[in-house]
Amino acid sequence: MRSLIATTLLLSLAACGGNDQPQRAPANEQKIAIRSPEQDALHKLDTMNRDIGLKRAILDSGMPCKRVTKSGYVQEYNTLSMWSATCADKREWAIFVGPDGSAQVRPCQDVAKLGLPGCVIAADPTGRASRAQQGRPVQS
Repeated sequence: MRSLIATTLLLSLAACGGNDQPQRAPANEQKIAIRSPEQDALHKLDTMNRDIGLKRAILDSGMPCKRVTKSGYVQEYNTLSMWSATCADKREWAIFVGPDGSAQVRPCQDVAKLGLPGCVIAADPTGRASRAQQGRPVQS
């Protein structure tokens, strides 16, 4: 009887994670990105309107930009959608769009120093490419 109780107790502890080994996530765990309607709206804009939206975010942050000549989606970073925009004066900006529609703008030259992803435009999930990638002339 004692051995039955001891065995039951040990099995209960094992089932509750009684061992001191850290639990590991499965190697093939897939990350799911969830975007807000505000973030999705930026993905759905055509190139011209996306450029206007990103330019507005840059200007609202107090940074200079007369005209966006190239823009595109970079990646998701935590809960932020990261975009990159190049202005006519050749300054490159990283724009992080939050789920609430807010934007944080950083010079691309500073993102590596801050430990953030590089300003490399990736394939847009909507299948659209940046203006430069579409073969349109990029004006200075």
